Amino acid sequence: MAWRERLPVLLAALWWGSLTTTGFLVVPMLFAHLGTPAVAGAMAAKLFSAQTWMALGCGLLLMLFSRGKEASARMDWAQGALVFIAGGMLLALLGEFAVAPRILARENLKLWHGLGSGMYLLQWACAGVALWKVAGTRSDEGGDPET
Repeated sequence: MAWRERLPVLLAALWWGSLTTTGFLVVPMLFAHLGTPAVAGAMAAKLFSAQTWMALGCGLLLMLFSRGKEASARMDWAQGALVFIAGGMLLALLGEFAVAPRILARENLKLWHGLGSGMYLLQWACAGVALWKVAGTRSDEGGDPET
């Protein structure tokens, strides 16, 4: 399998894995081990912002690699994955620029935190489906193992 076919798998895995690690491991540990919720929340906000840029970078690169060698051709995985890639990127942008500022301003915190958490979970699902589709359409049979 050529690098051009392997790189989208790595990008999708990086996106989904970073969402998983940040949202389900690191941020809960911040709140469990840092002195106050305010300190943990400030650090979590920085991590979620970095995660947004990671998601956008991975998503854009996945879109670029969705094209085959010929300009009009798409990679096998692209047909089903692109809508989830775009959806995940949109959720990341909405979280960063619509929800996060309201959470930081402590504006109706319960509502915006719940909405942000739900959007993060949906982005995680979109990235997971994209990873599934990118990794699942590979065909290693009959290929040259050195490519």
